[in-house]
Amino acid sequence: MDQICDDLEAETEALTAVVGHLNEEQWRAPTVAEGWDSHETVLHLGAADWLAHLTLTDPASFAVAQGRMSSGEASLNSMVGPEVRSLLGADLWRWFLKVRTDMIDALRRRDPKDRIAWVGPEIGARSMATGRLVETWTHSHDLADTFGVEYPQTDRLRNIAHIGVITRDFSYVNRGLTPPVDPVRVELTGPMGDIWAWGPEDAAHRVSATAYEFCLVLTRRRPLSDSAVHTQGRLATEWMEIAQPWIEPPRISDMA
Repeated sequence: MDQICDDLEAETEALTAVVGHLNEEQWRAPTVAEGWDSHETVLHLGAADWLAHLTLTDPASFAVAQGRMSSGEASLNSMVGPEVRSLLGADLWRWFLKVRTDMIDALRRRDPKDRIAWVGPEIGARSMATGRLVETWTHSHDLADTFGVEYPQTDRLRNIAHIGVITRDFSYVNRGLTPPVDPVRVELTGPMGDIWAWGPEDAAHRVSATAYEFCLVLTRRRPLSDSAVHTQGRLATEWMEIAQPWIEPPRISDMA
C-alpha cells in the first residue's frame, strides 16, 4: 500500500505543477475535454476522493451516499455540497489537497487485499488506490494539454498499464460483449527504456508501444488510429479500440 500511495502522492504533485498557480479566469477556462472546465475537473477528482475516504472510514454513510447516486437523487459532484462547488479555484484546490491527503492516509492503514465497497462491485484496497492514480493521471493530462504544460512521463505509468491489462475482459463486458478467451501479449517500453510485459510470449495477438502511448489509448485520450500503438492480430486491435478501465458508458473521448 505504501508504494502505490507514494505514487499517488507523486501524481498529485505533478498535477500541482499544472494547476497550483492558476488564476480564477484559468480555473473557469474550458479544458480539452469537451464540456468540462478546470474547476469542474478538480471538483470531480476531489469528489471521488471524498467518496473513497467515506467508504474507507464510514461504510454505513457510504452506503447511504451510494444509494442516493444509484437512484439518481444526487450526482457524485453534488455529494460534496454547494459550499464546495461554489469555491473559488484556489480555495477548491486547497480543499482537494486536504481531501486527497485524508484519503491517502486512510488507504495506507488498509491491507492491500482488503475488500472495499465501491461504485459497482467491491474492490481491493490497492486497486482502489491504483484507480485513483489512473483517474488523476487522465485528468491531469486534460489540464496539462489545456495550458500547454508538458506532463512528466514516469514509471508510475506501469500502474496505469497494469490496470488496463487486467481489465481487458471488463472492456467487453462494459459494452455488453462476451470477452474472448484467447490471450493478448502486451509489451511496453517504459520511460527508462525497460520492457514491461504481460501475457504469454507465444500469443498470436499482440500489442506493442511505449507505455505512454498505451496509456493514452487506454484512457480514451487518443484514438488507436491516431496513436503509435502497434497491434498484431484481430483481438489485439479489437481490444485497443474499446479499452476502458472504468465503469461508465463507453465513449471515444470523454472524462473518466
